[in-house]
Amino acid sequence: MRADIDSLMQGELGQWLAAQSEMRAKAWNKATWRWTWGAAIMLPVLALVWFGLDASGGLRAIATLGGTSIFALWGYQPIEEAKKAIKIGINSAIARSLGIEYAHDIEPGSEFAAAKRYGLVPKHTRATCEDHWHGTLEGHPFSLYEAHLEERRGSGRNRRWVTVFRGVIITMGFGRPFHSTTLLQRAGRHRGWFGLGGTGDEATFDGHRLGRVDQVHPDFANVFDLFSDDQVEARVLVHPSYIEHLLELEQAFSAKELRALFSRGEVILAAASDNLFESGSLNEAEDHARAKATAQQIAALADLALAINQCERGQVLRDARQR
Repeated sequence: MRADIDSLMQGELGQWLAAQSEMRAKAWNKATWRWTWGAAIMLPVLALVWFGLDASGGLRAIATLGGTSIFALWGYQPIEEAKKAIKIGINSAIARSLGIEYAHDIEPGSEFAAAKRYGLVPKHTRATCEDHWHGTLEGHPFSLYEAHLEERRGSGRNRRWVTVFRGVIITMGFGRPFHSTTLLQRAGRHRGWFGLGGTGDEATFDGHRLGRVDQVHPDFANVFDLFSDDQVEARVLVHPSYIEHLLELEQAFSAKELRALFSRGEVILAAASDNLFESGSLNEAEDHARAKATAQQIAALADLALAINQCERGQVLRDARQR
């Protein structure tokens, strides 16, 4: 499942982007105008603060940094709005070509609550989510979006927002039902379940105890740790070839610290990554490359959807339980 970016750029998407040239130019001109006026206002004020008032060094630094930041953000706002409009246009066209949907904004649901309960993401004070891709890939319902999680730390003047997680949250259905709850993460990082209780042989999440699953394949055990409330089903669900596809997904998203929750016939993945799907730019020359990068990331997800079609493994599970 691949989006043909060349065809999109030569067709409707390319025509739409060409029509946005004036909008991009206006955004840049408006930003330049704001920065110019911002400098004109700030320079006399800063001159007074630094040379005309008997102000402390701390107050001078605060006035300089605060004023500069305010006018810098005010000036950048038109550029940010233009980039967002371009991104929505490109990503929506890619989604339509694949028969799925894209929305810039999203309100997280039960999948995010499960990710928090089972330690796929760290504790945080506020969450910002965007870039929601959803629909059906290779016969599997799926949802993907980016999450930026922050925690309020410090006190007084040192009170600040600190990013504790930035990455993707992916939910995808399996080709067959299962009844266990299974957790997967990189080997040797059990203490990385974001502070939730447990020992090396078990983990407890909101009263739900999961035991370590012994791996049959030694190479698999060196890559990932597995915890479950059903040892047999866990080994069937998370087999070496499946792990290979997860590693490919990590590479496609330049992700790290991948964690997965298998529950109620779905898999929920959380992986820290760079800011993805940023196909919007004021530079028209970047449109094709940015659209292609986004299409490749979605294609990697489609490959995973095909890989986790577990229908044929139903007999494997039944045989394993009979032994």
